This record gives sequence, structure tokens and C-alpha cells, in this order.
Amino acid sequence: MHLPQRLSSRAAFVALTLAASLSAAHADTLNADGQWVDFTVSRLMSGDLGWSNFDGQALSFDFTVAEGFVATLSVVDAGWSGDRFTVTNSGQEIGTTSVAVLGNQGTPAIVDFDEAFADSNFSRGVYSLNAGQHSISGFLSTSFLSPDEGTIGAVRLQVSAVPEPASVATLLAGLSLLTVMLRRKNGKDGK
Repeated sequence: MHLPQRLSSRAAFVALTLAASLSAAHADTLNADGQWVDFTVSRLMSGDLGWSNFDGQALSFDFTVAEGFVATLSVVDAGWSGDRFTVTNSGQEIGTTSVAVLGNQGTPAIVDFDEAFADSNFSRGVYSLNAGQHSISGFLSTSFLSPDEGTIGAVRLQVSAVPEPASVATLLAGLSLLTVMLRRKNGKDGK
């Protein structure tokens, strides 16, 4: 009678230890190269609905945007359409991806993130981020299948320079001059 009880206690200890190690946070650096970096969500692997790596560790993507630059973060669902993600930056919600359509049921899963991003059936979001340090993560907020069965998604980062105020002023002056010239031309043609 003591042996089965001891085995069940040992199995419970091993399961708790494994769950604790799987839920340890893991941060990946997200490069501003425009390449997709994938993540998964599976309650069976990670114990919750947060983004995780394929080892079941909670996952965040860390990066710094330098002064004078702005970042564009894109997030997309893949596999089968119908899932939505809530996206966070350093624990603060920055948005939820678009409403997804259950559009590719019964067809092969789409794991090409560019293809999924271009397909309006898939949930996606695009977020602008200013200069500073960022830690992007998220969780599954709507699921096509049971969240226990899991889903995949991806993020990508692109960074561009913020236009100098003098450049913007020059552009506006040029557009104003062009408008004046077009009005004068139209005034002469109308007489």
C-alpha cells in the first residue's frame, strides 16, 4: 500500500518540477532585419496561454530602438486561421491582433508567415514603437481549436529613421509651392 502512494508522490514531484522548469521565462533578442521569428502557444506544453518557445518556456522578444528611429512590429497567426493574440510591451497591453476568419479549415496548415500575413483570413497586427527598450510578449486571446492543442504565430521587427524636422519642413514648402503653381496654371486655363 505504501509503494503505490510513494510512486504517486514521486510522479507528482517530477511533474511539478518539470512544469516549473518549463514555465521559466526565456527572452530572445529580436533583430530589426524584417525576418519572422516564430512562437507557439499550448497549455499542455507551457501550462498557460502565453507565447512560448518550442520547449514550452515562456517567451519574450527583447530589443532596443535607438534615438532617431521608430520600429514597426508585426504579429501574425499561422497554421489554421481563427486565433487572435493580445500583444504586450514590458507587461503593458499594446493591442490585439485583427479578428480572424475561420477560413482554411480542412486545408493544409499555412506555416509560411508571409503567406499568412498576406491572407486576410489570418489574424495580424502592426504596432509602432518609439525609441527605447522593449520586451514584447503576448498570449492567445481567442482560439480556433482548443488552446490545449496549440497554435503558432510569429513576430518581425523593422526599424526606420525618423525624418528630420528640417526635411519635413522642406517637403511641406515644396508641396505648397507646387500647389500654388497648379492653381495659377488652372486659373490661366480656365479664362
